[in-house]
Amino acid sequence: MRASLIQIGVDEGESVDSRRRRVAALVREQSGADLVVLPELWTTGAFAYEEFATEAEPLEGSTYEVMAKAARDAGVWLHAGSIPERDPEGPLYNTSLVFSPSGELAAAYRKIHRFGFDKGEAVLMGAGEELVTVRLPGAGTTLGVATCYDLRFPELFRGLVDAGAEVLVVPAGWPERRRSHWTLLAQARAVENQAFVLACGTAGTHAGVPQAGHSIVVDPWGEVLGEAGSGEEVLTVEFDAGKVATTREQFPALKDRVLGLGVPRR
Repeated sequence: MRASLIQIGVDEGESVDSRRRRVAALVREQSGADLVVLPELWTTGAFAYEEFATEAEPLEGSTYEVMAKAARDAGVWLHAGSIPERDPEGPLYNTSLVFSPSGELAAAYRKIHRFGFDKGEAVLMGAGEELVTVRLPGAGTTLGVATCYDLRFPELFRGLVDAGAEVLVVPAGWPERRRSHWTLLAQARAVENQAFVLACGTAGTHAGVPQAGHSIVVDPWGEVLGEAGSGEEVLTVEFDAGKVATTREQFPALKDRVLGLGVPRR
């Protein structure tokens, strides 16, 4: 399986429409990949809170149309990162879009864990309520979809694994000041779930917040198969998705989980 993670910089001097066109061209250049992944909220920047409402779009809005065509032109599965989605009957959501090689929407995931501690995204966005997986028949594997701050909550990833996920995809707008957590948590989620983790971040600085970059691909044993630098780049890694099954068979730790113990008695 060949995956390309496109680590995009969000320049405040570049219009959203221009960035859509530029990113679509980058997606088309990945023809031959099985899966292409974009970062979180790359149209606005994950920390550009004042832009969420003004740039929010319906699910099938401009980004949807441009990314669907790019996926179809490249003939790839495309995790198009996330957008600020405007639900006509509810709040805004931080919503990820996954397209098939034919340009059809295969899945939409509304981010469950919102970052901000009672400000920013935590109050401007609604919370998703559903876990999302996507089967990739040609690659013989299943994606589990999460977004940025979700990476800190292992129970979400356990749920994805229970739903059949073998490749965990995490677009993010992760800040540089917590980059060590980014790498550590990506490896932890891979090891504890015996799954591949593909974590794609943003580059540069947006809304005054330096970004971590360092998109990363980790295998089920926690080995880093590839890692980007801090600037804009495309990280392409080839791996055997079948390694998930062999790892879980050779070291069947997931079978030893003890769940539902409840609250300890006092």
